[in-house]
Amino acid sequence: MWHEKLSLLIMTSRMASDNSFALAKRERTRDEGGTHGSCPRPLAGEGKPSAPKLNWALRVPLAMLVFLASCTVGPNYVRPTVEVPGAYKENAGWQVAQPQDATLRGNWWEMFNEPQLNAFEEQVDISNQNVALAEAQYRQARALVQQARAAYFPTVTIAASLNNSSQPASTRISNSSSGRRAPTLFAMAVDASWEIDVWGRIRRLVESSQASAQASAADLENARLSARTELAQDYFQLRTLDTQKQLLDANIVEFQRSLELTNNRYASGVVSRADVLQAQTQLKTTQAQAIDVGVQRAQFEHAIALLIGKPASVVSIPEAPLVMTTVPPPIPVGVPSEVLERRPDIAATERQVVAANAQIGVALAAYYPTVSLHATGGFQSTSLSQWISAPSRLWSVGPAISETVFDGGLRAGLTEQARGVYDGTVASYRETVLTAFKEVEDNLAALRILESEAGVQDEAVKAAQQSVIVFTNQYKAGITSYLEVVTAQTAALTNERTAATILGNRMNAAVLLIKALGGGWNVANLP
Repeated sequence: MWHEKLSLLIMTSRMASDNSFALAKRERTRDEGGTHGSCPRPLAGEGKPSAPKLNWALRVPLAMLVFLASCTVGPNYVRPTVEVPGAYKENAGWQVAQPQDATLRGNWWEMFNEPQLNAFEEQVDISNQNVALAEAQYRQARALVQQARAAYFPTVTIAASLNNSSQPASTRISNSSSGRRAPTLFAMAVDASWEIDVWGRIRRLVESSQASAQASAADLENARLSARTELAQDYFQLRTLDTQKQLLDANIVEFQRSLELTNNRYASGVVSRADVLQAQTQLKTTQAQAIDVGVQRAQFEHAIALLIGKPASVVSIPEAPLVMTTVPPPIPVGVPSEVLERRPDIAATERQVVAANAQIGVALAAYYPTVSLHATGGFQSTSLSQWISAPSRLWSVGPAISETVFDGGLRAGLTEQARGVYDGTVASYRETVLTAFKEVEDNLAALRILESEAGVQDEAVKAAQQSVIVFTNQYKAGITSYLEVVTAQTAALTNERTAATILGNRMNAAVLLIKALGGGWNVANLP
């Protein structure tokens, strides 16, 4: 392509070289032998005037500029290397249910079959203010790309002026006509300037701004993923508390019956008042625990309202306990190398490395001369009626080159700063990748361990419930004291609440695993 550009610019330079000197030219007036508004005719045999001898002095530099414009200083981007394991350690030997899809899909929350959760998740994109902030920052980044690309094109300005002046009387010569008032000067000109991107400074700036815009787009997706996963976590924590409340309320009913039984036996003189006090203590303690659950539940409800962009006062979520037989949905995990393409935070930091790498080229381009083209064209006349006419036209065109010969180490400092920023973004990228692998392993381990814990805890719940029946029957028969009944009932309630907590933790671990895997996003979605 560069040789096509070279041929095109040589042709253009030949057209421009007919007016090789940057000077303001006027057509001859009637007093100089011509006719106003037209060019004088050449004499017979005179022919067309030859082009100035400096034509090639303009053509050759322009051709060289196009050739040099194909070069770009600074290092070309190469993705930093990271150590990627072949498989997840915590996934080895763990037999999980096989998902229907090999990869996560966009609406991952629908896997949990929670209609209320689905309704909340749909409001995140619309009303969540953190997502709105990230979207606004992305639009800012896109505008910066547009600003950087504008440097590819010339800057054109137009100006018109009217100048009227007179000479002070003290400076006039008595016998000279210069004492008269100077004529009004009408002028209008169009100026154009264009920096030729010889060393690739502008291209590197565009490359950097484009990468920054892509990083901002990935940040937007990461904000959406974070808001959605936090919403799902709060939702399942709230449902876990609903389950806890349901268990406490059920036990409160049982403890009231036990208190009635103890009162009846005390009235009959079978048991002492100590048994009644123990039953009352157990009942009131459980009632207090049920009330305390309401505090945490209200906080999670308010957190959900914030995530969907609503005032906490207008959001009320009805109680809906989790079914204790619920299990987390199967989640497609894949291999570690896929995480590099799926997580938006990794994509964001990787694009920041690209932007920092391009800034090194921008800093290095400052060591080379700046080359630009300037052109001016317009009209200038002392007569308003003859202002916009051929004899009043003027023009100038020519290249300019400038080079900084001394800056006290400024360019060296800027280059070193750019390299330091690049090294920092590389370290941040590698840290983000390692963190991603850690989060996947953490939640794989959590799901595996919690699954085993849930199985054992279910057996503990069943044993505790059976012990309550046994000790209650023995107490009615007068074999054991009421203290043993209270101990068995407390153990059963504790185990039931622990089982509910484990279920909530399993659901949260599934949500966090989805987040660690990128939530169905892919780097191919970047603009």
